[in-house]
Amino acid sequence: MPDNGRRVGRRITLDGTGLRTADIAALAARTARPAEPDPKALARAGASWETARRLAATGRIYGRSTGVGANRTQDVGAADAAHGLRLLRSHAGAIGDPLPAREVRAMLAVRANQLLAGGAGVNPAVITALLTALDSGAHPVVNEHGAVGTGDLAALAQTGLALAGEHPWHCPDGARPPAPVPLDNNDALALISSNALTLGQSALALDELRRVLAASLPVAALSLLAVGGSYEAFAEPVMRARPHRGSAAAAARIRTLCGVPARPTPPLGRIQDPYGFRCLPQIHGPALDAADTLDAVLTVEVNAAAENPLISIEDQAAYHHGNFYAAQVALALDTFRLAVLQTARLSTARLAALSEPDFTRLRPFLGDAAPASSGVMILEYAAGAALGEMRAVSHPASLGHAVLSRGVEEQASFASLGARQTLRAGAHFRQVLACELVAAVRALRLRSLAPDPDLPLATAYALAADALDPRMEDRPLTDDVAVATGLLDGLAEV
Repeated sequence: MPDNGRRVGRRITLDGTGLRTADIAALAARTARPAEPDPKALARAGASWETARRLAATGRIYGRSTGVGANRTQDVGAADAAHGLRLLRSHAGAIGDPLPAREVRAMLAVRANQLLAGGAGVNPAVITALLTALDSGAHPVVNEHGAVGTGDLAALAQTGLALAGEHPWHCPDGARPPAPVPLDNNDALALISSNALTLGQSALALDELRRVLAASLPVAALSLLAVGGSYEAFAEPVMRARPHRGSAAAAARIRTLCGVPARPTPPLGRIQDPYGFRCLPQIHGPALDAADTLDAVLTVEVNAAAENPLISIEDQAAYHHGNFYAAQVALALDTFRLAVLQTARLSTARLAALSEPDFTRLRPFLGDAAPASSGVMILEYAAGAALGEMRAVSHPASLGHAVLSRGVEEQASFASLGARQTLRAGAHFRQVLACELVAAVRALRLRSLAPDPDLPLATAYALAADALDPRMEDRPLTDDVAVATGLLDGLAEV
């Protein structure tokens, strides 16, 4: 469907101003493909390139008529056209495993869009080549490590050499790379002065974790039904008394799923539930808010002309600056991971409650009738192990520090590390939540309970119950958790 003129069907037009994180995820997954670049944006990029070439021929412009880093004081002659390729070759030293295709495609989408913002001063042929690759499915081979949050120099230098015909492409399903693009000393730094890989990975991580967060609410609601929990904690007056947006949204979602009014009637029996149920809005809500904050930060970044130097068409000037420093991204990623970790911890708390006869009125660990049946006992261990991995990757990347290039670059944001950590957190969160889902469905079956068929929660329960093995005897639950993991995307849509 058209969206402000930027999306038509499965084609997304890049214009340097309107790219969204959801667009990046779609382009990376190839559920959408790039359209021809916006003509005005391409013309803007062309004017920037001409301006940069003129300025570099008449003055000292970092990376064009000088070296880079601690070599910034060394002049490069205007006739030294090989300077750009030397710069790319020297910086294309990323190490580690090659990155998955979708992460590289996300990088290509971000970089093409940023260049269309018109501040880089790069040859417009580079932009069209990036879009050609993104459309065909070909992507340069890019290795994992080479950035510390002050620009993805190594990954983008590998991309630049691929565009010049000196670095390999990965071409699945008969895809063909774009024809080589001649690059000179005006194009090299202009291409690599960006955090495009970090931003692309961050957009993918945000898309993944938003889906898992959405799935966690129907899973939690199934657990709440299984233990006969109270809906008081989700009452509208409670949320209005402390009006955080994410908390109110989480509570409203639970009420909708479970078909309860804004002012639910207190149940008989327990006065209040454990934190895993009672504090869900207050713990899940910050993760929703942190997701929105990260989205806003990324939206600024992927549409920014953040290259150093900034080539200003209006002023006919080059401004040297620090817009490449990704502090906002690093801090937003760290906050998001820590908030999501709290939500995952809450899932393990509900899993523990599902093992307690005082809450379920069933045998310990949801065991069957056999003596000392262990039921879902091992799921607490498995979920705890996955949570431990998630906790490890939730350590704030922004605590990192580096002094580089003979001391002239004396700080680093490590946003690049934060992006990779956030990507890894999604897989661990899925495993934690899948363990809870297996236990919740088992408890509901043992209690012969099911949501009212007219409720949205009934759709979630039917989706899970139809797919999960109904056998209650002690047996390995590995396959059950794998199936539950695959159900989460469907539950996110309920």
